[in-house]
Amino acid sequence: MTTIEANFTTDEYLSRIAKTRKAMAAKGLEAIFVTDPSNMSWLTGYDGWSFYVHQGVLLTLEGEPVWWGRAMDALGAKRTVFMQDNDSIRGYDDTFVQNPEKHPMQELAGLIKSHGLEGANVGVELDNYYYTAAAHMTLTNALPHATFSDATGLVNWQRAIKSKTEIEYMRRAARIVEAMHARILEVAEPDMRKNDLIAEIYATGMRGADGHWGDYPAIVPMAPSGLDATAPHLTWDDRPMQRGEATFFEIAGAHRRYQCPQSRTLFLGEVPQKFRDAEAAVLDAIEAGFEQAKPGNQAQDIANAFNTTLNKAGFEKDSRCGYAIGISYPPDWGERTISFRRGDTTILKAGMTFHFMPALWLDDGGLEITEPILITETGYECFCSTPRELSVKL
Repeated sequence: MTTIEANFTTDEYLSRIAKTRKAMAAKGLEAIFVTDPSNMSWLTGYDGWSFYVHQGVLLTLEGEPVWWGRAMDALGAKRTVFMQDNDSIRGYDDTFVQNPEKHPMQELAGLIKSHGLEGANVGVELDNYYYTAAAHMTLTNALPHATFSDATGLVNWQRAIKSKTEIEYMRRAARIVEAMHARILEVAEPDMRKNDLIAEIYATGMRGADGHWGDYPAIVPMAPSGLDATAPHLTWDDRPMQRGEATFFEIAGAHRRYQCPQSRTLFLGEVPQKFRDAEAAVLDAIEAGFEQAKPGNQAQDIANAFNTTLNKAGFEKDSRCGYAIGISYPPDWGERTISFRRGDTTILKAGMTFHFMPALWLDDGGLEITEPILITETGYECFCSTPRELSVKL
């Protein structure tokens, strides 16, 4: 059925489904309905910008998963999913789209009933961007004899250890983000409009690197300057860049939906001592964190080592300093599972991938020097080779 190049072999998809079914059985779930597009893609290969309407993947304990969504998007499913059975792609009528008189979940209820699951224990992703309160209310009302359990994160956790192909895609994404940072250093200068610089970043990211094309990142570039950089999640406008200001660039290379985020900071002009002190503290703290980045340690070990070293230098970071990454769609490139923070006792294993994100937001600017990393059999690997420093252009 697939008419474009598949990202993974059918065997890999079947292996993922087997892992997921094992987790379902452990929770007593007879089916799950997955709406997170990252999970949909990971389980079936589906890839389309259709997550603004109701869609999902229904996975039971037997047979192929079923892609369900808007009928016009079923054509995209036929071109991207691994499933071969025509009944594994189901589209609902367009009159259900954004119609206050009826809801697509009424159609989904019929699909669930057709699988003999009208009285089953069905897992749904309750705490998910793409599953609305109205969707849940409609589905539960239409299936009064079913039990609905929270399966938020169930599939996400199965994605934690990456396959060789997934790691290769992330390495390709790493080459792309390296090129994006290099382009910033080439063209950024005082009086350059920020939106013009962002255009250069996007162009470089989409062109790709080393012969591999660039996909769209799950988050737009974060590129605040000066006092705007005291906040973590501002984007850009048309104001020109100024001497005497720091700008951090939190950006990602992406390839086949696999994300490789990395941040660097550019200072235009003479660097104040405060920024040099922050740079030295962050770099020392990163090295302390890296010493704990190895299989068998806990996620919190990296955070504790980082924060202890940072605190000794007179700086504090009150948010987590890292999180799991991999395949993702907007609005977030994280996997929403493991975090580098005190209290996260998740055991690190070879094949896990993270954005080690030790950013500092000061009272007069921000400093971000971050690294995407892979946990290996003996320690860690940095995906990128971008110089780990505060960049300066006079």
